[in-house]
Amino acid sequence: MRRIALIHALRHSPPPVEAAFAAIWPGQRLMNLLDDSLSADLARDGALTPAMAARFLELARYAVGTGAEAILFTCSAFGPCIEAVAAAHPAIPVLKPNEAMIAEVAASGARRVGLLASFPGTLSSMPPEFPPGVKIVPMLAEGALAALDAGDAAAHDRLVAEAGARLAGCDAIALGQFSLAHVAPAVQAATGRPVFSTPGSAVRMLKARLGG
Repeated sequence: MRRIALIHALRHSPPPVEAAFAAIWPGQRLMNLLDDSLSADLARDGALTPAMAARFLELARYAVGTGAEAILFTCSAFGPCIEAVAAAHPAIPVLKPNEAMIAEVAASGARRVGLLASFPGTLSSMPPEFPPGVKIVPMLAEGALAALDAGDAAAHDRLVAEAGARLAGCDAIALGQFSLAHVAPAVQAATGRPVFSTPGSAVRMLKARLGG
């Protein structure tokens, strides 16, 4: 049994990653740390700041202090902040939410990949993480996150699937947030393309790196 810290910037992220652990690597000791003001502050500021990176480092220090053997971030818009955490804690796995999924997309041979997100920051921070030679087509599901925040899951899922349908010309679709994972079947039905999501990929990578 491993103690794994899950650090979130959106309150919708814990359930999909917990479900992925239950399906792929059950029995681990999961701890959830949530600061949903991070996503609100990024949306307000329009860019990552040194103060934001310091907050990520503080969250990670707390997690490591509790005995966490790995940290999985579920907030895809904060790549440089997570890289700072990884540099500060080289002795344990520190995963960006999307790095495992990106590895699986690259291994699939897809060259034109639709990147679907409901949080705008994801579409600016995540594309540089894909390897050279992969063309990213960004697509924002306008209004989907607001619908989810308002408790209208059906509207959220419909808006995500509709946005996904506009990516039907791509080789594959990557869902850029943990909160989108459950919509993968609808996006696949709308596009007829392979759909990759972050939670399962991340859990598989953590399990391999920790020898689970």
